[in-house]
Amino acid sequence: MVAGWTALHADAVAVLTGWTPTAPDAASARESTLDLLRAGPAAMRREHRAGHVTASALVFDATGAQVLLCLHGKLRKWVQLGGHCEPGDRTLSGAALRETTEESGIAGLRIDPVPIDVDVHAVGCQGGSLHHDVRFAVFAPPGAVERVSEESEALGWFPPDRLPQPLAGGTARLVAPGRAAFRRACPHPVP
Repeated sequence: MVAGWTALHADAVAVLTGWTPTAPDAASARESTLDLLRAGPAAMRREHRAGHVTASALVFDATGAQVLLCLHGKLRKWVQLGGHCEPGDRTLSGAALRETTEESGIAGLRIDPVPIDVDVHAVGCQGGSLHHDVRFAVFAPPGAVERVSEESEALGWFPPDRLPQPLAGGTARLVAPGRAAFRRACPHPVP
């Protein structure tokens, strides 16, 4: 049953073991997630009631001047895009890119494979569980046009220093490490 999750689990362990946390909260969440991953590949599946790894991303436009957030249908808060890993995912960054593409409707997104944050938070999955969310920076191509998915009430582009309310916890702290990732990946942003 968990055989299809083996590659993703191995990638999660390797990525988090080699990652330098971007903040004290992220360091604590990384250690908690590495502890969870000791359960083996089952920790990647949403059915793992003790908690499971998810992947999300803060999307930057081609100039780096705006980020794309979704008004989550269940949470009723603005949040970065992303969610549960799937059996076909082989890497955490691939899972985040797949989720972000599905939820934004934008083709041609690029992802920085180095996480910008890790966050552990309670969710209603399986009657109550924890998401160990590994977060990345994603970069949209010039002229990207978003399309609302079934999981969102709305999508919107916002200046990173003027994020909308109500905002999900932990989303604002993605801005600084996300901007650093953008500068590394896009040293000459498109005007």
